[in-house]
Amino acid sequence: MTQVVAALIWQDDKFMICQRPAHKARGLLWEFVGGKVEHGESKQQALVRECIEELDVKVDVGNVFMQLVHEYPDLTIELTLFHCIIKQGIPKKIEHADIQWITPAQIDDYDFCPADEGILKEIKLKYNCEV
Repeated sequence: MTQVVAALIWQDDKFMICQRPAHKARGLLWEFVGGKVEHGESKQQALVRECIEELDVKVDVGNVFMQLVHEYPDLTIELTLFHCIIKQGIPKKIEHADIQWITPAQIDDYDFCPADEGILKEIKLKYNCEV
């Protein structure tokens, strides 16, 4: 099983989503910024590294929002989504095709990676959106 971490970053009433590059698996689907935990890293260290690599921002990693296991045809992941705050930098599209800030009510306007569906449902429930 592959350990994957991701960041739930809020700015006022909106949270950040990133669009995967077209050439990668699940290309052009939307996701939370993050990636695989490398050998010897904690989940928090991996998330800090991924945010620097993918967005050129430094984040403070907070509490876990949600953790789940998802089986894709090509791999099984254990995904941990952390609350994060950008402490330095402005997000740049280094690894992603696009970056958007959306409200929970806008979730259904985007096609997300299947692993994120449970997380998105939880966000909609927590912020009183129709599920």
